[in-house]
Amino acid sequence: MARWKIGSLVIADGSRPVGIVTEGDISKAVARGLDPAKALVSIQRKKLVTVEPGERIEVAAKMMASAGVKKLPVMEGTKLVGMLTQTDIVNSSFALVTSLKEMVQARYRPPDFEM
Repeated sequence: MARWKIGSLVIADGSRPVGIVTEGDISKAVARGLDPAKALVSIQRKKLVTVEPGERIEVAAKMMASAGVKKLPVMEGTKLVGMLTQTDIVNSSFALVTSLKEMVQARYRPPDFEM
């Protein structure tokens, strides 16, 4: 994971994703004295929580919060097509707020007062 600068790995059974292992999972395993290279199956999340492409960002954020996860694999049927992270959601929210601010500023122009 460090070599590719990624924070998680999706665990697959053949081509079907069945779990996810994060940096946090590996840290916890090391703290318990496990060898993460040999214990991937035992440290992966028990149930893979996923989202479909095109799902509303608010729905994905609620799914993350209720499942206690920071990353959601994006599945198109049984095919893994991407990964949505909390950072992605924060960045898109910031971009949305910035766009709304620009829209409001463009619509509101203070009146010219000539004296």
